[in-house]
Amino acid sequence: MAAPDSSIEAGTRHTSPDEDPSQAWTDLAPDYERARSREDSLDRLVEWPAQRKLLGDVTGHSVLDLGCGNGGKLAELVAGGATDCVGVDITGNFLTTRPPGLELIRGDLSEPQSVHGLADRTFDRILFLQSFGYAKDPVRTLKAAREMLADDGFILLTRTQPIRYALERAEQNGTSLGEEYFATGRYTYRTGWNEEIALTKRTYTISDLLNAFSAAGLYIETAIEPQLSEEAGCRYPHKREWMNTYLGILIFRLRPIPGT
Repeated sequence: MAAPDSSIEAGTRHTSPDEDPSQAWTDLAPDYERARSREDSLDRLVEWPAQRKLLGDVTGHSVLDLGCGNGGKLAELVAGGATDCVGVDITGNFLTTRPPGLELIRGDLSEPQSVHGLADRTFDRILFLQSFGYAKDPVRTLKAAREMLADDGFILLTRTQPIRYALERAEQNGTSLGEEYFATGRYTYRTGWNEEIALTKRTYTISDLLNAFSAAGLYIETAIEPQLSEEAGCRYPHKREWMNTYLGILIFRLRPIPGT
């Protein structure tokens, strides 16, 4: 849900999240799904196990996944007992075989209340699994998601540790970690899923995330920074080296602030 920038060089297409919220993710989605399915994928080794643990027992609970990719994770939740699950993604490149109780809708996560099929619906769990960075107006998107929560519902939100990007920029630019962490504006990087596509995104800090949550009327019930297990680290030392350098991800379980 990022998009093409006007600058193109050496066969590399540059994208910007503020111009067209669909193009980059549309282009990258197949590469992402292939990378995620690898045995040594950090999503398989670290992210999804931690996300699944924070979700807890989903039996009988409805789930909305905003930025669901192909819908594979939602399908797993349905298999685990979740009901009335809906996934929204801008690409529409969804699973061809879907279990009963899973609906997949092509749409923009930035305006969830405007997605066809979601009007006046509420959900027990709402997920932003590495998709929140594609929201055009993060606070507005979170407010809309909060309004779609059922009683005692919560939002599960995953974001890349911002220090990762700051460190990568410091290495690239020959600057310091502090300079890059507090830099403003945009930066360009390649995901590793497809070296031909360079994304241009806004910088952010941990305090930016906290302020966005508060402005949307949400508080952090739980926050974790999942690590690679000792067994997985021994099995995939290249992943352990990467995690030890770039830190990985942050996962937040968010609930509405009472009275807001």
